[in-house]
Amino acid sequence: MKELVEVIAKALVDYPDEVVVTEKENGRNVTVELHVAPADMGKVIGKQGRIAKAIRSVVKAASSKDNKRVDVEIV
Repeated sequence: MKELVEVIAKALVDYPDEVVVTEKENGRNVTVELHVAPADMGKVIGKQGRIAKAIRSVVKAASSKDNKRVDVEIV
């Protein structure tokens, strides 16, 4: 999931070198933290959170194959 979030985020931002994705696994729950440059925060979140919601939906669909619950946090 980490790689998927990283590829999506790097495609959206102006500063792809500053994209950092960390993954914390706790049993069946996985938390993916996405760190971007402050200037790119709006691009990753989108108007009314639409882009962030779309990223979470794609990751949720990909994670259902592995029987894991993945939460994406934009920090």
